Order: sequence, then structure tokens, then C-alpha cells
Amino acid sequence: MASAEYNATFSGSHNHGLQAGYIAGNVETHHHYPVERRETPPRPFLSIPFGRDPDFVDRGTILNQLHHRCAAPGSRTALVGLGGVGKSQLAIEHIYQTNERSPETWIFWVHASNAARFEQGYRDIADTVKLFGRRDPKANIFKLVHDWLRDSKNGKWFLVLDNVDNVHFFLNRPDNIQGQAGYENGGADRPLREYLPQSSNGSILITSRSREAALELVDQRDIIVVETMVQTDALALFEKKLGKKVNRQDIIELAAALEFIPLAIVQAAAYISDPDRGCSVRQYLDEFQKSDRKKIRLLDRGKGQFRRDWEAENSVLMTWQISFDSIRQSRRSAADLLSLMSFFDRQGIPEALLRDESRQGNAEPSDGDDTSDSESPSSVSDEFNDDILILRRYSLISVNIDRITFNMHSLVQLATRRWLEVNGELERWKRQYIRNLNAEFPTGEYENWAQYQVLYPHAKSAARQRPQERDPLLEWAAVLYKAAWYDWQKGNGAEGEKLSVKAMEARKKHLGPEHGDTLNSMQMVGLIYLLEGQWMEAEKLF
Repeated sequence: MASAEYNATFSGSHNHGLQAGYIAGNVETHHHYPVERRETPPRPFLSIPFGRDPDFVDRGTILNQLHHRCAAPGSRTALVGLGGVGKSQLAIEHIYQTNERSPETWIFWVHASNAARFEQGYRDIADTVKLFGRRDPKANIFKLVHDWLRDSKNGKWFLVLDNVDNVHFFLNRPDNIQGQAGYENGGADRPLREYLPQSSNGSILITSRSREAALELVDQRDIIVVETMVQTDALALFEKKLGKKVNRQDIIELAAALEFIPLAIVQAAAYISDPDRGCSVRQYLDEFQKSDRKKIRLLDRGKGQFRRDWEAENSVLMTWQISFDSIRQSRRSAADLLSLMSFFDRQGIPEALLRDESRQGNAEPSDGDDTSDSESPSSVSDEFNDDILILRRYSLISVNIDRITFNMHSLVQLATRRWLEVNGELERWKRQYIRNLNAEFPTGEYENWAQYQVLYPHAKSAARQRPQERDPLLEWAAVLYKAAWYDWQKGNGAEGEKLSVKAMEARKKHLGPEHGDTLNSMQMVGLIYLLEGQWMEAEKLF
């Protein structure tokens, strides 16, 4: 008996799946995509996911620089700076102003933090301009968009690549990136950055936390560094966000405490403006200044910023911790250096206390790595300089004119210590910091006066970083004792008392009241009491 043949045809673009009963033979299914028809492209318009910020504060000459550089045909410009300093906000304002001046210009926004988001951004462009061929599953969407942008007949365009912090995927071909469009297309044989067109009818603006990443896409001369705000701009932003009259001196103090960082200011303003909290600027400032714990609690609240990508953190602490993770992934030694630097006073961090010979006792060995003993001093120095360069390119540290000391924002230090705590490494790096400082801190001799002046601020910082374990705690007490001696010699009784009492109490607890170091600490406390005129308190210690 001849077998029956059945044919079924389904039309429409939303059908999927097929069910059948008992089948004794072979089954063939054929899926035919509907024929794509050419569409009439729309007129040029602004296509970005964010509205204009009515509270935007024009920051000096940055926008003028942007307008000047981006106006050049075929230009590529990068805004580079610490996370939270307002790079994306500057880009948003710039493109709205560009749209006002040149409404016939296409304006596109692509979030480029990873390959998937970059691909989606190019797909959005293809949909926006109704690009023919975009629905073909085998199409190389990167080439389609690239070729459309290069064609001057399509008019002028401006493209923003936001959050280009990890540039590595730009250096690969689409067929080497899992899940990318065009992997079956034989023409997709170029790195993704080659699909960023260089043409006279369009310009590209990049935002990045990493100068190193930006330099893969633009020339050094085309980088605009975005710093924290100056005081007048920070006050203007605060006043706009609060939307009410407040004590100006309180705002000045709070803006300074937040180190004029725009994202931190927006966070604080959102907290203060919350009607359920009933919090004044002064109350927020007083709470903020109580302790590191209070700072973390307030700065971990990511509210008030509506013009950031959904993947971007609104909390300034979390924003920076993403940078820390990226550095650790790409260069562990640079992340270790950042960890150590986070405990020092924010200014004048000495290179001598950071070098590998100071850090190596606490380093985690790599599997099978037995080459450290054979490293030459020059190679160790090169490694250190490379680590410093990475941190500078992320705008996490700066170098002083003397070239041997460094500065950090205190809030970046706080965020780093919080990151270490979350990763279970806080005590490890606190211990290393105290060990390095104690080894470098001189004994009480006048010929060491200059060294005391350099290290004293870092000893005061150490006083706020009490370790938990016995041995580091005794080293901590030694640092505080030496710093108290310096205070006594300078006649600074108030600070010397705080430091010497902490050292004495730690030594009493862990060494006992009769130990020589404990007795020395008691004597130092007594001398400072005499300096302050506290005769009866001093008599108890002699």
C-alpha cells in the first residue's frame, strides 16, 4: 500500500513549532523567512534613551571643548575621568545642544560596556534608520550599520559610545565573540573597532573611566579629562537638585566633604529632599562626618540619578567598585597597590612605602610561579610603574610634582576599603599597611624630624584603622607611640594624648602592665598630661 504524503503550509511571521502523530518515515521541515521589503527611512532625528537634564550645570570650558572638537569632520573625541564625575551627563547635554544647532543631524547613543550591548546598540541604529537587510539572520549587522554611516548620502550623524571601560571586545572579530551577529558571514573578518566608521559626514564621542581603553579608539590629543567639579559648580548643582533655599555655608561644607563629585552630590541631594526623611543639609553633614560606617551607609543609597544607563550603578561607591573589579581582573598587582594605598592619608602617599619590596611579604603566590626571586630591581620597578599607570589612567590616583608621592580622593579610599571588606581582604591589607608604616617610621631622634613630618599624617590615618589580630595590633601601637612622641615634641598635646592613650591601652591588654613597651607608653601619656597641665592625671602614671 502506498504511503500517504501530507503537505502543510503556514503563513505569517509569528508561527513556530510543529506537532505530529506516529511517523514511520522521514520528516523534512522548511522555514522560509518572509521577503524583506525596503522601507522609507525617516527624517534625521535624535535617538537617545535619556531626556535633557533641567538641572545641568555648565562646567567651565568642557562643553566648549566638546563643541569645537566634535564639529571637525570625522572627529573622534573621548571624555575620560573617574566614575561619577559626570561624563555621560556632559555627553547628553552636548548632543541636545547639537540637535538644537543642527536638527538635520542623526544622533545615536550606544551603550558599549560589553559586546552584547554594543551589538544591541547597532541593531537599534539599524531599526531607527530602517536599514534594508537588517532582518536577515545571517547579516553582519556591524557591517550594515558601518556602511550606512559611511555613505554621505545618508546625511550627517553623531554617535555616542557610552561606558567604554572594557575595550577588549572591540579588538576582536565578531566571529570570535560568542553570540554576536554576523558569525556566519564570511565578511565579518575585522575587529569590532573597524566597524566604527571614520568618515567626513559623522563624528564619534566616547565616554570612559579608563584612559587606556580610550586610547584604543582615539588619539591622545583627542582625550578630554573630566575632573571633579569646582566649588561654584558643585554649589550650583546642589542648589538646583535641592530646589529650596538652604544655608549656603552648610552646602559649602557638604560639597567639600563629598569632594565635589557630581554623582555623590546628586545622591546626597536626593536623600535630603526625600520627604519621608525630613533631613536638613546640616543633619546629613553631621551624620556623614561621624564615621566611615555612616559615610558608607549614606553613599550606598543609589537614588536621584535618572540619566544613567540601567546597568550603571547610581551609588558612587558601587560605581567605583566596578572599576576595582575590572582592574583586579586585568592586572592583579595594580589592584593590590590600590588596596594598600586606601589606608594612607589621602595626600602625600610615599612611593617608598608602596614598592614591591614592601608588598611582597603579603602577596598571594600564583600557581607554579617561582620566578619572583630572580626578578631584577629594574623589572620590579617597571612593574610598579605599570601599576601606577593603570591607577592613574582610571583617575583613581594622581602624582604630585615631586613624582614620588601620590594623592587619592578620600571617598575613593573609603570605597576601596568597603570593597576589600566585601571581599574578605580588609584585615589583610590593613595589616600590610601598618607593617610598612611601622618599618619606615623612625625612632624619636631630632635628626629624623623631616621623615616624621612626611609620615605623621599617615600615622594619624592608622589611628582610625585598628587591626583585630594581636601582632598587627602591637605594630599599630608602635606607630601611634612614635607619632605621639612627635606631637609631644611639637607641643601638640590634644592629638598626642589621643594617640598615646590608644597605644598604652593596646600594649597593656596584650603585653601586660609591667612590659617595657607598656611602661614607655605610660610615660609618654604622662609627659603629654604634663604638657597639657593635667598634673594629677600625670602623677598617676609616674
